[in-house]
Amino acid sequence: MDLIDSLIQQGWLKTPGIIEAFREIKRIDFMPEDMKELAELNEALLIGKGQTISQPLVVAFMLEQLNPLPKDKILDIGSGSGWTTALLAEIVGSKGKVIALEVIPELKEFGEKNAAKYGGITEFICADGSKGYSKEAPFDKILVSAAVQSKQMPLAWQEQLKIGGKIVAPIGSSIWVFNKKTETEMEEIEHPGFMFVPLVEK
Repeated sequence: MDLIDSLIQQGWLKTPGIIEAFREIKRIDFMPEDMKELAELNEALLIGKGQTISQPLVVAFMLEQLNPLPKDKILDIGSGSGWTTALLAEIVGSKGKVIALEVIPELKEFGEKNAAKYGGITEFICADGSKGYSKEAPFDKILVSAAVQSKQMPLAWQEQLKIGGKIVAPIGSSIWVFNKKTETEMEEIEHPGFMFVPLVEK
């Protein structure tokens, strides 16, 4: 059984649009040359500069929580290899847009080059993800792929999210889902028991 079928069978992948994106956007295309044979492993793998390409199970879980939809404008923070960016771009389609933020210049270049293999409306920016990206705000959804170490999510993310929008972000060893109800009110749901590299800030 291949990796995607096993993620479906185990209940991590459920939504048809997300499953289709996983089948279309091949993880192997986002990995360093010397690691491509490991692409089918359900593990986080190092891609250089102390960063990882996330575990497929975790990416599946986060995307299911985020619920990206066609036409969404999404901010992808800590884009790394570009895999999540390309998955999101596949889901939001030609009427949507994904802005990818990566603080490490070499990884920004790596991710941008990888995602270019697939097209999609994406823009890669080398910037501190903790500040969000006000130039393109507000966003329908925000996905964060590196862990915030403080107990508080950066205020910039909340401010740059549309009312009715959603943030999925790791804080410590939990994945948190934040639903923006009003300008000042966020509904919070915690899913504990995950591991992430820390969010690098400038």
